[in-house]
Amino acid sequence: MGTTIPAMSPQRLTKKILEHEEIFILDVRNTSDFDNWKIEGGKTEILNIPYFDLLDGVDEELDKIPNGKDILVVCAKEGSSIFVAEQIAEAGRTNVHYLKGGMKAWSEYLEPVKVGDLKDGGELYQFVRIGKGCLSYMVLSGGEAAMIDTLRMIDVFEQFANDKGVIIKHTIDTHLHADHISGGRLLAEKTGATYWLPPKDATEVTFEFESLEEGKEITVGNSKIRIQPIYSPGHTIGSTSFIIDAQYLLSGDILFVESIGRPDLAGKAEDWVTDLRKSLYETYKNLSEDLIVLPAHFGKVTELGVGGKVAARLGDLFKNNPGLNIQSDDEFRSVVTENLPPQPNAYQEIRQTNMGRIAPSEEEQREMEMGPNRCAVHDK
Repeated sequence: MGTTIPAMSPQRLTKKILEHEEIFILDVRNTSDFDNWKIEGGKTEILNIPYFDLLDGVDEELDKIPNGKDILVVCAKEGSSIFVAEQIAEAGRTNVHYLKGGMKAWSEYLEPVKVGDLKDGGELYQFVRIGKGCLSYMVLSGGEAAMIDTLRMIDVFEQFANDKGVIIKHTIDTHLHADHISGGRLLAEKTGATYWLPPKDATEVTFEFESLEEGKEITVGNSKIRIQPIYSPGHTIGSTSFIIDAQYLLSGDILFVESIGRPDLAGKAEDWVTDLRKSLYETYKNLSEDLIVLPAHFGKVTELGVGGKVAARLGDLFKNNPGLNIQSDDEFRSVVTENLPPQPNAYQEIRQTNMGRIAPSEEEQREMEMGPNRCAVHDK
């Protein structure tokens, strides 16, 4: 075939979704993979036709593919999508692209979004992993930076810090993650930063870390931006939230914009339900309603705000988030332990990796992380 198909980068696709530009996506992965995890958001229209149904040509399916819209063909790694996109273009459709790197690249792309300025001249950024729903944070102040819930694509954070002229001094995990591999320890090793981890989540880890405990304060830069930890168990036994600059509440996987954290990813759902309810309904209830909640994940694309930012005022969440409005203890226990969505892909192996007990290759880590995060109770 002589048609050359242009690639669309995950970054460009992210911009189109966030800016609500119309795009038609033809996903040629197997139906089971598509049903498990797909590209969503903005004004995307998506159709799944497995690649093997298109090997003899696209003519029979052409009436399902619109004229006049941007068309993006998607597969797991990009090879199959190029083949199909060439056929669609040769059949007369225009504006046909393939997703560069496929869903693997989509899973790993991070979009930096500025959350806001801090009181003494610092800044706070959120890194949105739009293809998987994970969120990392960087606090910058006085030539220094701290990373919170660092994802494994640490080159992105190193480059961002370099561009901003800051040195990463701290990497912090709110808890031992089960849905994705943390980059916190590796980033700390590469930059000479201190790696912080809640000790109650670290009883089986094989490496050195600084204990993240209530009462300690981590400062960033000359302006002394305080990152104040708050012990908030429930998603894990060590889960720890942060208040930054008396403005922002980093809630980890305890509280999301439209849901709450699930307590079952370490096999301790029944044990941790009481902790989860107390953290949400007592510890958080005693905080200022004006704090801006910044979670470690989003479960639905509807949680993305302007520019892709995922954030909400705590007082508004107590009014609108269903997980914060369950009156009885029994009903709460039922909601967070029964009828939960499937557990994240390879979550036990991910936990073992984050403990330092196994060391999968980069490609194995990629495979382990494929799919949605599923850290929330209401994510169906």
